[in-house]
Amino acid sequence: MKISEKNRLDLINNNIEKAFETQKEVKFLIRNSYYSLSLNRVYYSMFYIISALALKNDFSTANHSQLIGWFNKNFVKEKKVDRSIGKMVYKAFEQRTKSDYNVLHKFNHEDAIEGLNNLNDVLQVVNKLINN
Repeated sequence: MKISEKNRLDLINNNIEKAFETQKEVKFLIRNSYYSLSLNRVYYSMFYIISALALKNDFSTANHSQLIGWFNKNFVKEKKVDRSIGKMVYKAFEQRTKSDYNVLHKFNHEDAIEGLNNLNDVLQVVNKLINN
C-alpha cells in the first residue's frame, strides 16, 4: 500500500520523536536501577530512528531482523556509517532479546551505561543521515 508523502513525512517525524523520547526513558530507568528494561528501551530507540531512516529511503518493515539487515546492507556495507554503529545496533538487538526472553539473565549498571552510550552514538549518526 502506497502512503501519501505527507503521511510518510509524519511517520518519519513520529519515529524520530519516539526515538528521542525513548532515550529519555532509558536514562530514567538506569537512574532507578531497571537495567534489563533500560536495555530493552535502548534497542527500541534505535529501532525507531532506523525505521525513520528506512521510511525516508522508501523502505518499511515491522520485522526487526529485516530492518537491521536493510540498515547493514545500505549503510554499513556501503560505508555510509562506521561498522561500529552496525555492531552497536546488533548488540542492542541481542540484549533486548535476552532481557525479554531469558529471565535468568541479569544486566548490571555497566551494561546499561554502555547501552546508553551506544544509543547516543546511533541516534546522532542516524539522525544526521535522516537530515542530509
